[in-house]
Amino acid sequence: MTAQNGESGETTDTVEGPAVRVWDLPVRLFHWALVIAVVTSVATGLIGGLWQMDVHMISGYVILGLVIFRVVWGLIGGRHARFAAFLKGPVTVIRYAADFARRREAHTPGHNPIGGWSVIALLTIMALQAGTGLFANDDIFLEGPLFNLVSKETSDWLTGWHHRMVTAIYVLVGLHVAAIAVHWLRGDNLVKPMVTGAKTNADPAADDATPRPVRFLIVAAVAVAAVFGILALG
Repeated sequence: MTAQNGESGETTDTVEGPAVRVWDLPVRLFHWALVIAVVTSVATGLIGGLWQMDVHMISGYVILGLVIFRVVWGLIGGRHARFAAFLKGPVTVIRYAADFARRREAHTPGHNPIGGWSVIALLTIMALQAGTGLFANDDIFLEGPLFNLVSKETSDWLTGWHHRMVTAIYVLVGLHVAAIAVHWLRGDNLVKPMVTGAKTNADPAADDATPRPVRFLIVAAVAVAAVFGILALG
């Protein structure tokens, strides 16, 4: 692998270290399932059509379940999946951004200080998008499962926000992809670890080899039950 010297800008050869297990399987499954669900939601929302909107609604339920899962996993999941591991204060975030601009940033095993807050931003906008969709309507055939719990005026207001927030999703996803591209250009592949779970430029002390299958299944079951419980309210 090659890396660029932050002082001189010269490219030098670096030796990759041993593979350090950073991302546990639940985080990786969540990540790629969310990618598929968001692409499906955006595509079906743009295309329209009755059966496409049925798929759109189902993908919205999946997104809601994934967000619930990630929030719980962020509290009791793997070492680097926990919010406490990557949510930093404003001083740390600003310092990291300045160091990143000068190519002097410290490598972090999990999410860096900026990436950590981008996770929160994405989870928040996904939760709001899925939540408003539950109450939305199209004034013709389609209604969200919780449409009857609010007035038509409230549903229309939430529907408007459901449409407007798509732009915010485009922006956040675009920034996410741009960040991945910048890191890749600097010799730091962020995609591969999200597939394999391992990084080669991380401190071996950061290794998280503890499997948590029972905890994963319980949290997944809770997320699924929560979604069905929410839908049952309608």
